[in-house]
Amino acid sequence: MSQDRFLLLEPEQVRPGRVPMPPAFAVKAMTSDTEGRFSLLEVVLARPIQRHIHQSADECIYVLEGELGVEFDDRDYTVGKGGFTLLPKGVPHALRPVSTPPPRVLQISSPGGWEHYLEDLFEAGPAVLTDGRLDPAKINPIAAAYDIRYEERP
Repeated sequence: MSQDRFLLLEPEQVRPGRVPMPPAFAVKAMTSDTEGRFSLLEVVLARPIQRHIHQSADECIYVLEGELGVEFDDRDYTVGKGGFTLLPKGVPHALRPVSTPPPRVLQISSPGGWEHYLEDLFEAGPAVLTDGRLDPAKINPIAAAYDIRYEERP
């Protein structure tokens, strides 16, 4: 019954997951909350997210504060407060903070699963880093389970 899935979160409240998330990744609706249709996170994008492609999920981003840089299909855009972007599956894209402080966004993935991918990354810890930065070659084995692939540049 849909009433059984009602969810109400107070400000600063997050959905608990398998692995604790850093404060920059606040899960508001888990995939299990939406019967798999989507996941919703409030994210502070403090570091760039390298060019990657989602084979199965569309990604939607609504900017709450700041400015977000979006590279989509080899074009660059800046999305400001109140702006929105839909990043359809199958097209390479990258994200980066443009403003100081960094942008705070709502991020929806459909179908869901993004929060579980992040849990797997945080659980892997330093094993996915090279010189303190996320390493696509080390991330890709984890990302593959979620139909995500990061570009590996020499």
